[in-house]
Amino acid sequence: MVGPRGRGARSRALLGAVWTVVLVGCLALSGCGGFFGGGSSAGTGKTTITFWDNNGGPDRTPLWEHVIAEFEKQQPDIHVEYVGIPISQVQQKYDTAIAGGGLPDVGGVSTAYLAGMTAQQALEPLDERLSTSGLNGKLVKGLVDSMRAAGGDDKLYAVPTSSNNGVFWYRKDWFAEAGLEPPQTWDQFYDVVGKLTDKTRNRYGFTIRGGPGSIPQVLEVMYGYSGIRSIFDEQGRATVNDPRNVEAVQKLVSLYNTATPTADVNNDYPKMVAQFDGGSVAIMQHNLGSYRNHKDSLGADNVVGAPVFPSPVTTTRNVLSNPVDGVGVFRTSKNKDAAWKFVEFAASAPMNSYWTEKAGVLPANTDVSSESWVREAQPLRDATAVLNDPATNVVQLPYYLPQLNPILKTDMEPVFQKVMLGQLPAKDFLDQFAQKLNDAQADWTQHSGGR
Repeated sequence: MVGPRGRGARSRALLGAVWTVVLVGCLALSGCGGFFGGGSSAGTGKTTITFWDNNGGPDRTPLWEHVIAEFEKQQPDIHVEYVGIPISQVQQKYDTAIAGGGLPDVGGVSTAYLAGMTAQQALEPLDERLSTSGLNGKLVKGLVDSMRAAGGDDKLYAVPTSSNNGVFWYRKDWFAEAGLEPPQTWDQFYDVVGKLTDKTRNRYGFTIRGGPGSIPQVLEVMYGYSGIRSIFDEQGRATVNDPRNVEAVQKLVSLYNTATPTADVNNDYPKMVAQFDGGSVAIMQHNLGSYRNHKDSLGADNVVGAPVFPSPVTTTRNVLSNPVDGVGVFRTSKNKDAAWKFVEFAASAPMNSYWTEKAGVLPANTDVSSESWVREAQPLRDATAVLNDPATNVVQLPYYLPQLNPILKTDMEPVFQKVMLGQLPAKDFLDQFAQKLNDAQADWTQHSGGR
């Protein structure tokens, strides 16, 4: 016969086993926040918030892990669960979570797809929180304005953390070996890529991004070459199929398979980097975000980042607007105050300095812009000078159009590949592009009143 003490011991053991099964099952179902009362970590007294990194991967994940570790030191009552999502999947992940539930408390968002998220009321407006925050007045005004404009209703749905700029990366050592000067004009660019191509040595002057992510880079070449100042003209019609832009695309695709690798038709970002850093390509078009890769692979002395060349038509420099990256709080969060504290911390000068220096992008916090690492890094210094030059014209992508991202990616990427392969004239490609932009603009004007 078991005595009272024995029964109590068995009961406690049985209860412990049951809780073990429950905990294991809960963890297998990807998180117990709801089970333990909406974001509180059981037995720790901590509030748990989930953060989605919108560019997860080997380059950016360690940076956010450092920011989170520093935040948890400063805020010991808050625990941050990190989820890294590849940039190519993030919009779909957000859309799925908005439709079916499961959004994080806080996450990285970009002006590239912000309009679609705000149209679904996924994000919390942050204007009031920012107005009483130490960040107020410490963020680059142009980036805050871009974030507001991208939302479509002039509210601030994410605090900007960084921005980018288009760059032509070139191998300084290749130019020295060939006795060539780096190009300063579009004519010089097309000349040197031919001279630097030697197929017998598997060397090519340039690489075209023909796969995922190709269209913004095509637009950068088009408007940089043509000098046309805006995506829509004064009558609200798309300018992408202007004859000067057609000429620019024709010149670009003429390089394919002559001064570029054949595989370029399927090139995405990792393949371009592999070609450039691996020693088979002299010039690569991307943005400041790949600086760290090139510097680590080739050495800072062997790689140079040149801004987009001035237009031969207008002699002025056209720069395509790059997405502004930021961090936002989601409406469904049960821990908005804790989420906001993380946003503030991530955008603070120390963390913004750490993150943007390691990532090789332009900081959003004005206290960071004057730091020595910004002044001493040639690509960042030159990009900042171009963006601050009053003569530079920024061609704004219409991020406020909810259809913009599908147009750029789903609709036009495969059509551009046909142009590269000689299966479709550049004019037909750009006429289709213009029609889609015109339809999206008309739809937006009808439903929003053109705000």
